[in-house]
Amino acid sequence: MAIAEDRAREVARRHNFSEIRIPALERIELFARSSGETSDIVEKQMYSFADRDEAGTIVALRPEGTPGVVRAYIEAGLDRSDPEQRFFYSGPVFRRERPQKGRYRQFYQFGVEVFGRVDAACDAEILIMGDEIIKSLGIAARCEINSIGDATCRPAYRAALIEWGRAHLEQLCEDCHNRIDRNPIRILDCKIDAKLAATAPSSLDYLCDDCRVHFDSVRELAAVAGVETAVNPRLVRGLDYYTRTAFEFIAEGLGAQSTVIGGGRYDGLVEAMGGAKVAGIGFGMGVDRMALALEAANLVPAAGPDAVMIAMGASALKSAIVIVRELRAANLRVEMLSSERKLKALLTRAVKIGARCAVIIGEDEVARGCAQLKDLKTSEQREVPAGDLAREIATVRNT
Repeated sequence: MAIAEDRAREVARRHNFSEIRIPALERIELFARSSGETSDIVEKQMYSFADRDEAGTIVALRPEGTPGVVRAYIEAGLDRSDPEQRFFYSGPVFRRERPQKGRYRQFYQFGVEVFGRVDAACDAEILIMGDEIIKSLGIAARCEINSIGDATCRPAYRAALIEWGRAHLEQLCEDCHNRIDRNPIRILDCKIDAKLAATAPSSLDYLCDDCRVHFDSVRELAAVAGVETAVNPRLVRGLDYYTRTAFEFIAEGLGAQSTVIGGGRYDGLVEAMGGAKVAGIGFGMGVDRMALALEAANLVPAAGPDAVMIAMGASALKSAIVIVRELRAANLRVEMLSSERKLKALLTRAVKIGARCAVIIGEDEVARGCAQLKDLKTSEQREVPAGDLAREIATVRNT
């Protein structure tokens, strides 16, 4: 999983995002206010329990990251003093799931949030970020997108969904019966009634002019940057706070649990949680699912180090330690093996841990300012000047 998170961090930093750390434990009200009381997360999936404080506070293990980031943003006063912010976070989240491949009770999420931007260019940049992460890992995935409107046009769409739901009441599941009046858009996210929901009204038919222009601009700007999007009018995501843009990146070869990145715009969430009227947009990446996608595509990188260092004799050990530090400073993964075992045993160990090559240094090499570089894949060995080792190891690693 580390490579997926590492690549995501690299992309976030290139886009000038700062890391934020959020707690795993929050008051349950935080998620009821943000995720929505009718969402599956709040109704079925949260782990919650009463604290032993005098008030008997109900707390919950975080089922997602966005509410915690928004809470921290408001409590720091950024919503009023400096609204435009860009954060990324990473860590475990918890949901009461039926465990299966790609769906776990504890899983890991990487996410990004942008506050204070209402423009379509920001939505496009978020899509570009997701695409950059996908492409940096070499995974084949498609991007599906939809617009679910805003406070201007969604009431008419909501009314149309209620009318449709009541007309199909006998065919809908029990959960959707409860959703019709409380939050009818959640019917479109129901797995049981998925086929029937395909006949429901489309949000795209009810968009106001501003939402239509915004949606078309997002797709156009993303396409200019090389991110192709496919419109899915049934895509609403599972959380109540989304407005306008909603999207998912869906990886090949994962079956039912194939969404590896999902998110959208939430322009009313900060205000709903007690903050100023500040727009927001972001996404969450399932690190576990991304790792499964890498595995399915046979793209799991070698787990071993780029090189091992083998010092033959006590006098070579000091030089070896200095060289190892220089190699690590050159961003190479290097493990120092024990100098108290024989060369054959050390090379066997190097192969076992998946090292790509071995750097061997003895008294003669120290005197000449060089080292022996052994390619453990081809068994070729050659003498390399100490100053050229980093370049030569990187060359071997990339072949």
